[in-house]
Amino acid sequence: MIYKFLILTIFFVIQINAVETSSSLTRQKMEVLELKNELNNFYNEKEKEYQTQKKELENLLAQVEKEKAETKRLHDKNLALLKDIRAEVQSKTVKIYDGMKAKNAAEIFDQMINEGKIEDVFDIIIKLKENNVTQIMKFLSVSNAAMITEKLKNFSANNEKKE
Repeated sequence: MIYKFLILTIFFVIQINAVETSSSLTRQKMEVLELKNELNNFYNEKEKEYQTQKKELENLLAQVEKEKAETKRLHDKNLALLKDIRAEVQSKTVKIYDGMKAKNAAEIFDQMINEGKIEDVFDIIIKLKENNVTQIMKFLSVSNAAMITEKLKNFSANNEKKE
């Protein structure tokens, strides 16, 4: 009888432990499910924030690209205008020097070359009529005439290579 009582007691204790373990597992399972729901909600909220921020960034990027293209268009337009203005100024300058006496033009060119503006002088000379250049070269100082002659030689050589 004592054995029966002992076996029943052990069985009863095991049963109580099983119920307690089962309810503990159920409680833990519910806690895990609750945590899972919280994490899913958190993830969905963050995903919405991410998508919103991503869309804002894409809109900003599109706006930047649009403004960049507009700036490039304006830059190109301004550059073309500047080239036209320079060409017009140079054309008028060439007309002025073509109409000048060779001695006066040579004096001006000597002064410009002495001031370090040989490139400006050269740009004008290559656009002048050949006869005027010949006359002007007669009145240039020897060193300046030599520099211009060297530049003309290099200019001609470079143009022949391109063709």
